Amino acid sequence: MHLAIEGDPDDPLIVLLHGFPEYWYGWRFQIEPLAAAGYRVVAPDMRGYNLTDKTPPYDVCTVASDIVNLIHAIGKRQAIVVGHDWGGMIAWAIAMMHPEVVTRLIVCNLPHPRAARRAQRQ
Repeated sequence: MHLAIEGDPDDPLIVLLHGFPEYWYGWRFQIEPLAAAGYRVVAPDMRGYNLTDKTPPYDVCTVASDIVNLIHAIGKRQAIVVGHDWGGMIAWAIAMMHPEVVTRLIVCNLPHPRAARRAQRQ
């Protein structure tokens, strides 16, 4: 998995998940300020995007598991997870499937999955 990574490895981890059809570069203006504020910042190219492998499947659960595995591979047990658009869907999935991993959840441009389902039914 391709990563943009900045900050002290001992600092709390914040993972920035890009939207569709973006990649890590969409977070370029947030990475340095967050690192300067005392975070280890990781912005991956998620599965199927930019420099990361294009190996299927691309479903939400698989991509969410990729990110949880990334957090553990970095040597952390928990992270602040930030998602935009498609990355927000992945962030919600991580929080629901692995709540023990998420210390804070920030989702931009995507409602809670239950609210989205309710809106689709109306």
